[in-house]
Amino acid sequence: MPREETIADQNTPPLVARAFDSVAHSYDSAFLADYDHLRGDLVRLYRMAKQAQWDGETYLDWSIDVDPEKPFFPVEETAISGTSHWTRLTEREKVQLNHESIAWTLSQFLHGEQGALLATAQIVDSVPNIDAKLYAATQVMDEARHVEVYDRYLHEKIEIVYPINPELKILLDQVLSDSRWDMKYLGMQILVEGLALAAFQTMRDYSTEPLIKELTAMVMKDESRHVAFGVLSLKDYYRELSEAEVDERVEFVYEGCRLMRDRLLQREVYEKMGMDVEACVEIEYHDQMSKTFRRAMFSKIVPNVKKLGLLNDKLRRGFEELDILEFENMPSSEEEFADSAALVNEYNTEAQAETSLVA
Repeated sequence: MPREETIADQNTPPLVARAFDSVAHSYDSAFLADYDHLRGDLVRLYRMAKQAQWDGETYLDWSIDVDPEKPFFPVEETAISGTSHWTRLTEREKVQLNHESIAWTLSQFLHGEQGALLATAQIVDSVPNIDAKLYAATQVMDEARHVEVYDRYLHEKIEIVYPINPELKILLDQVLSDSRWDMKYLGMQILVEGLALAAFQTMRDYSTEPLIKELTAMVMKDESRHVAFGVLSLKDYYRELSEAEVDERVEFVYEGCRLMRDRLLQREVYEKMGMDVEACVEIEYHDQMSKTFRRAMFSKIVPNVKKLGLLNDKLRRGFEELDILEFENMPSSEEEFADSAALVNEYNTEAQAETSLVA
């Protein structure tokens, strides 16, 4: 006999969302037999992460009024600006194109953060090192907060959310389904997080909307630690890999970078606007400002991959093809972490000295 529905049933939201995509995976859970702290750099990173936690609900000023139809960036920087595809639009359509474009960009930020949430939870489970497990647990909280703030901003302020871009979905599926813990690091911490960090920097530095600037600035503080976590965790491990194992990871890095380059062309926006998609994507692909922006997205990835010892002749040729090899001599995230840790230590030393003087 079917159970009679109650008022409580009607008012209680479902525990599981009705629309979701399942990614099959299999990996070993590393339950450690000892708790030896072997990685001092990860211990320091863990301490920094604990001290840097923030509440997205109370830290950000959600009362700020956001006009999603007002350009976040100068309109003349739009790739198709000045072309026949642009002049063919009405003034109202130009406003809509701007609205759709920022919605698409922030939607991909949101989906990438959910991917990072899932991947980092897997790292907690699978990485065979207690210091890495502890730090990764703080990153799970970070990623949950990032999903929270981007989700809220999109739904309350922009009011448009795009599906995940196909290229980003392919890379996330590869990361989440791989059984090897180091490939989760390489795909998420090095590639996806590295690309996101550069994209966030552009949003923070050039957007004219104050709430998204502050939101993204706070997210960036977390993300810089996440990328450093990947480099610190992998650099020693990758020195022990065989040539065949290195080649497999080199191929993964190249294909991941190619996918990420291709995802930055907002094809879905042009489709929604009913424009000539192939022509607009072609313009955007060859637009000098867009090319400069796309290259800059890899400014964190290339030096980090080099730091891991993966920038061999094969990958060097691939990066030359993608026109991103110019970033190989920039500081790695490990070096930036060392600098920031030194600053934190200097600040703590000065604070302790001042406290002693007061006492």
